[in-house]
Amino acid sequence: MNKTLFKKSLLKYFDEFKKTIADENDDWVIKGFIDVYKNIYTISIDTKVISKIIELLLFPVIGKFASEEGYKIIPSKHQNHYPDITFISKDNEKIAIDIKTTYIRKSESINGFTLGTFTGYFRDRNSNKNITFPYDEYSAHFVLGVLYQRSEENFDEYKKYSLNELNSIVSVVKNFDFILEEKWKISSDRPGSGNTKNIGSIKNISDLKTENGPFSNLSEKTFDDYWKNFLTKDMAQAIDSKINYKTLNEYLKWIDSIK
Repeated sequence: MNKTLFKKSLLKYFDEFKKTIADENDDWVIKGFIDVYKNIYTISIDTKVISKIIELLLFPVIGKFASEEGYKIIPSKHQNHYPDITFISKDNEKIAIDIKTTYIRKSESINGFTLGTFTGYFRDRNSNKNITFPYDEYSAHFVLGVLYQRSEENFDEYKKYSLNELNSIVSVVKNFDFILEEKWKISSDRPGSGNTKNIGSIKNISDLKTENGPFSNLSEKTFDDYWKNFLTKDMAQAIDSKINYKTLNEYLKWIDSIK
């Protein structure tokens, strides 16, 4: 399974992704939740809720892609396990896809993705903990990114609607865009947020679409080594480590110093 051909094949389904989650005005097709009494409750702007619903909407199209292209798919059995979906070819080659969603800022940048942990299975490439298959069994790691804009219209998330009012409910997100890129090429050299042990993504939309991250002109091996050795302040203190880099430039200087 050639990862370039895999990507090219999945890109052909982007139009179907778009039709699945957006109407002709590029508004989200999801208006809210409905109960057995046919009352509709609007969705909040909570990113975790939006992310999960988009993921559920995309799964049937992803399943169709797998069936038509001859892949077996294994969804993650647990919410915090990596990756969201494993694709397995007829010759048993594996490709990982993580589905990530985030909102677009006015400055042509996104709020940012987290690209999985840089500890655990990422460092122990033969581990089965929190991962469907050991990391080293995957020939490629892709991010299927869904970008959207938040609606600027006013909406009342405490209001209850009837089915007759469906068309008057404001979609909380709109103007969707998609990316499909290898994880290492869109990684930044900083953790995702705060003191988390997750890899952060680059945020400029143009750079995301052209895989123009700080590691893209180096190699996946450099990306792996950088994040395998990266330590948060707490991690460094716990093991009294002398490794002390927080940026790619500092890492490259450290590498030169130990040669």
